[in-house]
Amino acid sequence: MGKELLLEIGTEEIPAAFLPKAIKDMDEIIRKELSGKRIEHGDVKAMATPRRLCLCVANMSIRQKDQITEKIGPAKRVAFDEKGNPTKAAIGFAAGQGIDVSELEIITTEKGEYICARKKIIGEDTKTLLPDILTKFITSIPFKKSMRWSNLEIRFARPIHWILAIYGSETIPLCIENIESGDKSYGHRFMSPKSFKVKNLKDYITKCKKHFVIIDPEERRNIIIDEAEKVAKSVNGKIFCTENLLETVTYLVEYPTAVCGSFDTEFLKLPKEVLTTSMISHQKYFPVIDDTGNLLPYFITINNTQARDSSIVARGNEKVIRARLSDAKFFFDEDQKTPLDHHVEKLHQVVFHTQLGTSYDKVTQFRKLAEYITDQIDPSLKERVDRAAVLAKADLETLMVYEFAELQGIMGREYALIAGENPIVAKAIYEHYLPTAAGGELPETDEGAIVSIADKMDTIVGFFGVNLIPTGTADPYALRRQAIGIINIILNKKYSLNLEGLIDKSLSILDNKLKRNPKEIKTDVLEFFKGRFENQLISQGHPYDVVDAVLETGSSDILRSLKKIEAMEAFKSHADFEPLAIAFKRAGNIIKDFKNGAVDPSKFESDEERNLYNAYSHTKDNVLKHIDVDDYRS
Repeated sequence: MGKELLLEIGTEEIPAAFLPKAIKDMDEIIRKELSGKRIEHGDVKAMATPRRLCLCVANMSIRQKDQITEKIGPAKRVAFDEKGNPTKAAIGFAAGQGIDVSELEIITTEKGEYICARKKIIGEDTKTLLPDILTKFITSIPFKKSMRWSNLEIRFARPIHWILAIYGSETIPLCIENIESGDKSYGHRFMSPKSFKVKNLKDYITKCKKHFVIIDPEERRNIIIDEAEKVAKSVNGKIFCTENLLETVTYLVEYPTAVCGSFDTEFLKLPKEVLTTSMISHQKYFPVIDDTGNLLPYFITINNTQARDSSIVARGNEKVIRARLSDAKFFFDEDQKTPLDHHVEKLHQVVFHTQLGTSYDKVTQFRKLAEYITDQIDPSLKERVDRAAVLAKADLETLMVYEFAELQGIMGREYALIAGENPIVAKAIYEHYLPTAAGGELPETDEGAIVSIADKMDTIVGFFGVNLIPTGTADPYALRRQAIGIINIILNKKYSLNLEGLIDKSLSILDNKLKRNPKEIKTDVLEFFKGRFENQLISQGHPYDVVDAVLETGSSDILRSLKKIEAMEAFKSHADFEPLAIAFKRAGNIIKDFKNGAVDPSKFESDEERNLYNAYSHTKDNVLKHIDVDDYRS
């Protein structure tokens, strides 16, 4: 029967954004460490609050597994003479392995018979290994940013104040720099700051709650939802909740309580996104909506303490949100004094990138590219596409977007509608930023889709053109996301759009900014798109061999490639696939050294040749008819 391991690392407040990944990393690191040490265990659970990282490992074996090592020595014919007596080679090998010659074994390998030394290494007690394991574990947890403090060498997300380490009911002694482990933890910083002793995992969970710490983030998350919904219901509403907001708030608090505040109904005249951005992004509040999704003049804040008088907390937060929304209203009113298209010229002063020019340059470039795409898809859209492209980045020069960068595109849409622009143009201004994340919302209008593709392709080709190409995990300009965005827009809209031609057009537009050979840029960009497309297809469950085979023939037409892959998948399950594949490979091997040439039927000598050629010609014509209309299944 194993024992439970409990480790708690008490710290200064760690940023909420660091904690979800830290939990995942802790789980992976401890599993790897225990596996490497041959220590069997049960469930692993990593948890976190802003002030502590916690690791629980159930049913951990009290001793390492024994290990059998095998060392192969010289060949049997070298190790023993003709009479079977050990030679110096065998004696020396046995001595080197710390065993008697009589303990050597003979094993048969692909190369023949060899002598072998097998040794049994008795496992050590787990508790003697844990100090080193836990020290390595703590110092191995990676963070996006780490820091040093005092005169210590250790780096961590925030300064470590205490370490609780218990195995079963025994304290595990370890020391990291001057921080020694013990059997004490601490309660909530404000509501119960004193230390308390811990006997085991069950005792720890119970005492944490008693000292106002909900250690399990899932439990805190559920409390937040329940409390917030309960408070919202008291004002006849419900919470407007995003996954990102819920996750952030979960890791901002140790003991969540919900408080409802209100704001002036005058602010409801602002666009909904302005209000929700102010509340969610800046204040981490939950907006309150009615049953139809309209905002109500209330918000829910999640407090980290149990306030004696929640009205005091509400009033404090109301002052903050009133100031925020007053600023937003001022920006909104001021922005409307200048028509949106008047902001376009100001883009001359906005640097997009030092090597790629201004935002005005960028608009000029993808405007031309959008025209090219429109000609391929639907020339009747040209006027609306061009207007959307011209205005696409104009809101970058508005006060609202300067203050709330998350509202780019959204404010462009709102100001375009106020200025009397075509609603489709206004929507396209917003949509050209889509998708903003993997699996995110895609443009609904063709105008928005075209401008989005043009903008993203201009960005990708531009950065490749000045040799700023993603490497490894580094992708500072989000080029991978933008390439995937283009792929998904094309597939969603079912556009038969040739990437090769699109890249050529972009290269010609960017010509004076390029610092590499255009042919090399084109090759790299096509390969970049192929890699993104291939990864996405495989992650969606398409067989690797089918994806690889189809994309090897070319991936410039995204939609056509997908149709080929789906057809090949369907055909692969057909009974005729295997014999046809074998016959095709055999025929390919026979003619691989032949140069291309024309067939002369007059040279045929037998009826079999003539019949085969006639069957081939008929089949070829039929197949080409279907290929011409992208029908790969008939």
